[in-house]
This record gives sequence, C-alpha cells and structure tokens, in this order.
Amino acid sequence: MSGPGNLGPDGALAAALVATLKAAPAVTVLVGQRIYVDPPRSPTYPCVLVGRQESRPAGPDADALEHLVTVTAASRFGGPEEARALTAAVRAALHNAAPAVEARRLVTLRVTYADVFRAADRELSLGVLRVRAVTEGS
Repeated sequence: MSGPGNLGPDGALAAALVATLKAAPAVTVLVGQRIYVDPPRSPTYPCVLVGRQESRPAGPDADALEHLVTVTAASRFGGPEEARALTAAVRAALHNAAPAVEARRLVTLRVTYADVFRAADRELSLGVLRVRAVTEGS
C-alpha cells in the first residue's frame, strides 16, 4: 500500500476515480470490479479504464492543478446499448463527486464531455468521457 504522497497528484486522482467507480452500484452492476488504471493485456468486457491524464497549473497558486482525465467504457455487447448505459453510469458517478484524493484537496470534479461510438473493428463499442478536476495540496 502506498503512503501519503507516493502516488503523486495524477496517480492519487486516478486512484480516487477508480475507488469512486468501484463504489458506484450503477457502474458495478455492469462491470463488477473491472475498473482499471492499468488494465490486463486481455481484459474481460465490459470494463472501464481511467486512462490518459494531463495536468497543468491552475491559477496563481503553484500547488493547484487542473487535471484532464480520459475515462473509457468498453463493451463487446454487439451494439452500442451497453456502452451507452455504462457511459451514463460513469458520468452519474463522477460528475460533481467528492472523493478523497490522497495528499490533495479536491476543489471540483466534473464530466465535461461524453461520446459513444463503435470502434474500427466493429466489435467493440466505446464510451469516452473527459473529466476535469482541480486539486490543491492539502
């Protein structure tokens, strides 16, 4: 187990998002505990990936960070319905949530974008969400 500050701000936020999603009944009824920052090579579907993260200073406070996180809901259901349902559940669980972020204070957490589409292989349906968070040192 990591101690305070060991994850860094981005890792701490990713861990908080995973914990929030794993505690959300509407998400876990669809994916169980298959919510990852580092997914297995051959994941079982459906699943959720807390993926790409960008961060930059937020305002004049050097310790405040704006984080942009891409969360992907993936389904092999055979159509977009499951990906749509999972995307809606993830959005509801994260938008304006207030999870504890290790060694940081969460100022705001919002889902700013969501899209559902079929992947190029026509087998996989994806829901992509953009999450914006602002954190400060605690």
